Formats: sequence, C-alpha cells, structure tokens
Amino acid sequence: MDSVREKPATEAPGRLRVGQPIATIDIGSNSVRLVAYEGLTRAPTQLYNEKVLCGLGRNVATTGRLDQGAVDRALRALGRFRLLCRTMNVGELHVLATAAARDATNGEGFLQAAADACGAPVELLSGAREAELSALGVISGFYQPDGIVGDLGGGSLELIDIAGDAVGAGTSLRLGGLALQDLSGNSPKKARRIVREQLERTQQLQRLKGRTFYAVGGTWRALARLHQADLGYPLRVTHGYRVDPEAGLRFLSLVEEADAGSLKEIDTISEARRPLLAYGAIVLEEIIRAGRPDDIAISVLGVREGMLYEMLDPPSRRLDPLLQAADEFNVLRSRAPEHGREMRALTDRFFQSAGLSETVDERRYRHAACLLADIGWRAHPDYRGEQSFNLIANAAFVGIDHPGRAYLALSVFFRHEGLSLDKVSPDLRRIAGSHLLERARLLAALMRLAYPISVAMAGVLPRTRVLAKGEAILLELPRDLAALASDRLTNRLKQLARVAEAEARVEVVG
Repeated sequence: MDSVREKPATEAPGRLRVGQPIATIDIGSNSVRLVAYEGLTRAPTQLYNEKVLCGLGRNVATTGRLDQGAVDRALRALGRFRLLCRTMNVGELHVLATAAARDATNGEGFLQAAADACGAPVELLSGAREAELSALGVISGFYQPDGIVGDLGGGSLELIDIAGDAVGAGTSLRLGGLALQDLSGNSPKKARRIVREQLERTQQLQRLKGRTFYAVGGTWRALARLHQADLGYPLRVTHGYRVDPEAGLRFLSLVEEADAGSLKEIDTISEARRPLLAYGAIVLEEIIRAGRPDDIAISVLGVREGMLYEMLDPPSRRLDPLLQAADEFNVLRSRAPEHGREMRALTDRFFQSAGLSETVDERRYRHAACLLADIGWRAHPDYRGEQSFNLIANAAFVGIDHPGRAYLALSVFFRHEGLSLDKVSPDLRRIAGSHLLERARLLAALMRLAYPISVAMAGVLPRTRVLAKGEAILLELPRDLAALASDRLTNRLKQLARVAEAEARVEVVG
C-alpha cells in the first residue's frame, strides 16, 4: 500500500500541462464576474466561474454616479475573488471595467478602490476597445465567422463587424438593459423609441443584411435558454445556438408582452436579471428589423475570451479551437491518445478512396469525432454510448454549430451502441440533419471495424487499410495480423459495407 503513496501529487489529476491558471475579472454594469482558466491556450477550459449581480450601472444614465450600495457589493465581491485566485494559484489576473465605471463621475475613485480590493490594476475599457475585444472573443469561438457582433451589457451595446479573423470599426451605444430601464423610466414603449433612434444612425447594421448577427451578453444568453425551453430543444448548450430571425421576432414579442413568471424555465434565470429580459428583447428585435440578418448565433465568448485570444502568439491563434479541445479530451480520457490520431488518418484514407466529398466543417467534425471516440472507456460497457453522448453533446466546445455537435455525439454513440436509429430521438436526428446523420453512422461503422483490430492501442491502425475499391469495401491486414480476421471482424466489415452500399472483402497482404 505504501508504494502508491510514495510522493504527494504535484498537480491535479486530469489536468493538462499548460502553465499556471490565468484569470479575468470583468467589472460590468450589471455583474462583476471572475472566470479562471486552466491556462492560456487556444481552447481555454474554465476552472471556476462566479458572478455577483451588483448593478453598478443602475441609475448612472440619469444620476451620473455609481450607487454606493452597488459599489460596496462590488468591492466585497472583488475581495472574495482575490482570495479565490490565491487559492487557485492563479499566475496572471487581468481586471477589466466597462460602461458603468466609464460613464460615472465617481468612476475613477471606484476603480482605485477596486484595484486595492482585488490586488491588481484595473483596465478601464473605452467603448471602441470593448467592441474590439468582444469581436476577438467571437472570432476565438466560431470557425471563420462573418457578420456583426453585438455585445449587450447592463450599460451599453457594442457593435462591430468581423470577417474571418479581421475586425472592423466598432461603436458603443448607451443601450444596455440597465441604461434603457433608467432612461425610459421603466417604460418599454419609450425604450423602443430610444433604441430605434440610436440604431438608425449605426453604420454597422447597414452591413448586416444576409449575414450573421453574433449575440454576446448575459441577457441574450438568458433569452436563448428560454427560447430553447419554449421549443423543447434537446441540446441545452447556448454557444453556437442559432435562431431564425423570423422565429426570433415571434419569441421576442412574447417575452416583451408576457409576464416573465409565465415563461417556461424562468426559474433558471436570476431574479435580478428578469426585469432586463424585456429590454434585451427590444434591442434584439430592433436589430433584426433594422439589419435583416440571415441568422442569429449565440456566443458565450466575449470580452474576457477576446483578451485571452489577443494574448496568444499568431501560430496559436490560427489553431482550430474545436480540434484543440477534442485532442485535449483525447489526451485526458482515452486509453492511448495516439490511437485517436491514427483513427483520424485511417478515415482520411477511406474517405479519399471512396470519393466522399466533405465540406471544410464536415472534415473538421470527423477529425474531432475520431479524437473523442474512446473518451468513455472507463464507464460500464452498457452505458458507454449514453455517457459519451452526454459528455460530447454538452461539452464546452467552441468552433462548432449545433448540427456539428449532434454529429460528434451521435458518431461516438453509434460506435458503442450499434448503427440502429431506434435509440436516437427524432429531435436529435432533426438537429443533425439527414446528411450528417448518415455520415455519423458511416464514421461509427469505421470505428466499430477499427477497434476490434487495434483494441484502442496505438501502432496497429497505420499497418491496416480500409479502402473502397470499385463496388467493394476492402480490409487489408498484414500477414502477422491475419488471425484477427474473425467472424466478428467480418460482420463489422459487412456492417460498414451496408452503410456504404458496397460489398465487403478481407485480404491478407505482405
């Protein structure tokens, strides 16, 4: 027994070697939030996330000052966050302040007190800088985004154009939920007039037609969760959730007109945020009417993640965040991480031999699924499919939309549970779509063939070939592995052939 306790653990199990944790504190108009990340990486994983709804921006639009009660709540939260960062051994702490501190006449004194409370300097962001960081946050979380980013906080709305990794000019408008509530005297009707007047003069919305509007901010995330509940939507992840503008307008009108307490799952929204939902709905509705976007995409990444993305070196920024995160899962959870990479290469060869065309995203998703294929091996065999599905479907992945997320989860589910559609809900099948659903079954059939050959160990798959030749699917085994050609393997090959609508053949070569 003593042999397993020779040395105390020097690092937490299940952690990557990515240096010390890095943390951000965002002092916003509505909330003060601490987010600590495992390290500075292309796909940063949160160690801890806590917010305190302080309401610093309440009444600033009319009084010009931060309320003392809100200031006291914020300073207490910052003192707590300082201690939490010390406990987590945070190496770098970056503190950002936005509209409330920017607009208040007593903001400078508060910022000094805030720096003393959290033990780190506070960077006061201009409206343009806040918009830029929001844009970088969306760029870090979406693959080749194109459209307008809108970051709605308690005090302001930032709008900025993005295309790929290029960031255009941004603007900041006093249209945050608390500011609108204050300026309108709690009148949604008057708030709508204020919103329309300011949006009419906004150049960014003139370039939105036919593109995507990327919605950033807690109020819009809350609306997305309520929209999912209203639809009975099965994937309860907000990042990458997309809303058709016309359907969105109908739902936003419902939010504005209904008593908040009558909305499905309203109890999941904090009471302090509920009064702001109607104002957030008004702003989004007017953006849709003025800009006529093709769709609306929800982003959980914004200013904080934009700052981290900006800190990366250029080669790291160019990495694919989905594939980075999938490979980290692979390293942490698979029996042999190199096997996932070999699976990726095996499927590359098969798809090429079969002449199967893929979009850039479909190829990315297939590669990610190969890296994730073995992450459920520690679960009981009867539940590996279900647990893998839930872990992948609800993982904090970025750089992927919801159909892609369903494809990843279903590929690994089918790998464990078999290729039948009977166990998959119609809702999930609709999210994936018929094309990705069939591609998930095809990929799973390849995996189900490969694992009995390699038993999830590295070094075996590169010596085998699964190829499409004419009307047949051919499995090539080297002579020293010929004994693997069992009835079980032949049946798995026939399954693959049926999915690919081909014949099956095993050959021993070399």
